[in-house]
Amino acid sequence: MTPEQFRDDILRPSLDRVLPIIEIPDSREAERELLAIAGQESSWTWRYQLKPGGPSADGAYPARGFWQFERRGGVAGVLRHQRTAKRARALCEACHVYPDSDDVWRALEGHDLLATGFARLLLWTEPDPLPKTRTQGWKQYLDLWRPGRPYPDKWAGYWKSADDVVR
Repeated sequence: MTPEQFRDDILRPSLDRVLPIIEIPDSREAERELLAIAGQESSWTWRYQLKPGGPSADGAYPARGFWQFERRGGVAGVLRHQRTAKRARALCEACHVYPDSDDVWRALEGHDLLATGFARLLLWTEPDPLPKTRTQGWKQYLDLWRPGRPYPDKWAGYWKSADDVVR
């Protein structure tokens, strides 16, 4: 998908439905950061983590959804965090997914509303303001997503694309 297609087909419709449920205000900064992170994590294409050699022994890929959430990482964190736990439960109820890290993680691959909501909730756990610059965006991405392989050389392009689309 192009960043425009991702914003128009996945991100914007999902945010429009999710934000009233999780009671978080809309903002261009959040939309840009979510778009850039989805680019960085999945190239706006992959709903599950591409892992060299394929899935793990149990047949599962370690990360799911366009924002590549891991069950014991971002999913569990959003479900437990004091700022997001209640909101995450409300989102899970609206999406008909049991609010458990295993169930949410399994659903993220094909449930764009849930994936978008969890990505927005993870941003909500950050006490600092949403980023206004590429450098601030990169720092927030590293702090919140904690990628195993961050690929800093790709961030500038994803940030620029996201910034262009959100303007």
